[in-house]
Amino acid sequence: MINLLKRSKMKVDHERNNNMSIFEGKILMITGGTGSFGNAVLKRFIDSDIGQIRIFSRDELKQDDMRHYFEANHPEQCDKIKYYIGNVKDIDSVRNAMHGVNYIFHAAALKQVPSCEFFPIEAVKTNVMGTENVLTAAIEEGVESIVCLSTDKAAYPVNAMGTSKAMMEKVIVAKSRTTKSTKICCTRYGNVMFSRGSVLPLWIKQIKSGESLTLTDPNMTRFIMSLDEAVDLVLFAFENGENGDILVQKASATTIKVLAEALMKLFDYKKETRIIGIRHGEKTYETLLTDEECFNAIDMCDFYRVPCDKRDLNYDKYLSKGTDRSGLSQFNSNNTKLLTIEQTMEKLMSLEEVRSEVTSWKKINSMA
Repeated sequence: MINLLKRSKMKVDHERNNNMSIFEGKILMITGGTGSFGNAVLKRFIDSDIGQIRIFSRDELKQDDMRHYFEANHPEQCDKIKYYIGNVKDIDSVRNAMHGVNYIFHAAALKQVPSCEFFPIEAVKTNVMGTENVLTAAIEEGVESIVCLSTDKAAYPVNAMGTSKAMMEKVIVAKSRTTKSTKICCTRYGNVMFSRGSVLPLWIKQIKSGESLTLTDPNMTRFIMSLDEAVDLVLFAFENGENGDILVQKASATTIKVLAEALMKLFDYKKETRIIGIRHGEKTYETLLTDEECFNAIDMCDFYRVPCDKRDLNYDKYLSKGTDRSGLSQFNSNNTKLLTIEQTMEKLMSLEEVRSEVTSWKKINSMA
């Protein structure tokens, strides 16, 4: 365990090679900026030479919590963070926050699958119409570049959240065809470990309470990535994407059973797990690259790039010649690399939150 802690800490502490100079003196706006992604971006950017970071969100309490955190931990840099109360469903509030903005990371969304199943129209208002509002205002304001965050649930969607995100992607691609001055890209990725509403905080809470870990379906597979990897993907799209692109990371995956067993092994927790069945709208596996997208997707080593289809509505000129398939195949959480328990443990220990919880748990139990 000690070696695993040290090795994971070294990986986390290793200096990342992202070129941050392109943000020098620029203004970056993050919609939904008080969420897990926004916090990760701030921690990555706060000590850089970026000019200003605008946090746009609707929750004043979360903004106040964020303000206090960065005032306490980054007192010399916290003035570069500016807070704007607003809602992407209200285009006027979006416009008011966007004057002078150079770049946007659009992360505002309804993300919980079960709640979107019960309130699908709200998912449409936020994820589809909210994205339309952000892109419209950005083009009007002359924003240079926007990266929008999507999800693996948008590929072959079976639930309201995934369907709304699939429509969001269609809005992004369609909007990209209307502008040359504003670059609009999209990233699509899987489950971000320890993000708000994810299963790891729940399981750790159950461990601390002495309860059995609740599993939906042990054989269900999911792509997993850290918040830092999510930021890396967005920065890769920002630097390498072209107008209308969807960028996909070749993420590893694991079964729910292996993820739970890896966490229990880290905590040396022996209780049996409890199967509760799948929730509303859940899939047994997720897809990051569809068969249809394989026709023109481009393999970029650690990423796939799905370029925008530039053809117009005059179909007659395409009747004599179609599109050749690229040779790629569907990329989903069943046919990607499935991590072993040991590999999943190492992945979990790359997270500062998990390392902290494990260390605290070990210390408490050693004193018992």
